[in-house]
Amino acid sequence: MSTRAKWLSLILIPFLGTFSVNLQAEDCKPEKLFLYTPNTKISIPPGEAVDYSVDVINNTKEVKTVDIAITGLPRTWTSTVKNGGWVVSQISVLPDEKKTLTIKVETPLNVNKGSYRFSISAGDLFTLPLNIIVSEQGTFKTELTSKQPNIEGHANSTFTYNAQLRNRTAENQLYALRAIAPRGWNVVFKSSEYKQVTSVNVEPNMTENLTIEIKPPDRIEAGTYTIPFTVASSNTSAEIELKAEITGSFNMELTTPRGLLSTSLIAGEEKKIELILKNTGSSDLKDVALIPTQPANWEVTFDPKRVEKVVTGGEEQITATVKADKKALSGDYVTNFEAKTPEVSSKVTFRITVKTPMLYGWIGVFIIILALGSVYYLFRKYGRR
Repeated sequence: MSTRAKWLSLILIPFLGTFSVNLQAEDCKPEKLFLYTPNTKISIPPGEAVDYSVDVINNTKEVKTVDIAITGLPRTWTSTVKNGGWVVSQISVLPDEKKTLTIKVETPLNVNKGSYRFSISAGDLFTLPLNIIVSEQGTFKTELTSKQPNIEGHANSTFTYNAQLRNRTAENQLYALRAIAPRGWNVVFKSSEYKQVTSVNVEPNMTENLTIEIKPPDRIEAGTYTIPFTVASSNTSAEIELKAEITGSFNMELTTPRGLLSTSLIAGEEKKIELILKNTGSSDLKDVALIPTQPANWEVTFDPKRVEKVVTGGEEQITATVKADKKALSGDYVTNFEAKTPEVSSKVTFRITVKTPMLYGWIGVFIIILALGSVYYLFRKYGRR
């Protein structure tokens, strides 16, 4: 072999090798239409849906038009095939191109736990096997739960419960709400929008958050009270028990020993008024503040200034000292006395009649006599002229 031939062979060998590899790759490439999706085995709970992204790949040299079908699904399951937002049952793919289908498979709520196999087929050219595993036994029922069904408070409290209502059926359900509370209790239902309601509509496999506000009657005895709460539609219902643990009621009465709510005093002087604070509730009263509301420039003090404790059924005596303004005119004035705790309060209104001092009366009489004497003197002296 000549030197020129050797150089020519060295130059052509790499190109010939590359051409041979490309020919082998073309020979290995499958000349057919097939389907592809990355997730062929998926686990879901009952009532959920699976969205598949399926590529229809055409490796042939001609346009392929094929029917898309889903076979092997249980009778109660549903499926849809979409391309570009349209529901389709047939698709055409250009040579060496692909089209992507969105396939949705919906499982019912009432389904048995287990593995379900089905297929997506592109005419008679290719079949893609898929598998959905239902992770738990399905149901057709309503679920009603509350994370805190037991609340403790005093009788004047409003007991607020949060409940979760889940519709685990395949249909919309209109639920009527009902609480079986003892007589005198007030119950209010509120939806997730915090509007007062008596019924709610819940879509399939959806959850509605409910608020139940329960107000016990006045002067209820301490104890644990159970209030059944039910939701019911024409097809299904559910119930939970709500408990209110009442520690006692708070109530008080501020009055006088005889019930008399009026008195009198002289302007600029003071007067002591006896008051009685009664605990008429079922819990002890603690740290009772005494608050007056008096006319301008009047003074009111209490003894004691603050009541530390009044036991259930007990009473405490309080002395209120009222001092009227020394410039107060004669007449009736109103003064309020209030006993107050964070839980409850009681107010009593006193009518106080103010009188002027006797000295002022004698001065007035003296002025009148002096005026009369002056008139008499002037009449005697200048009357004859």
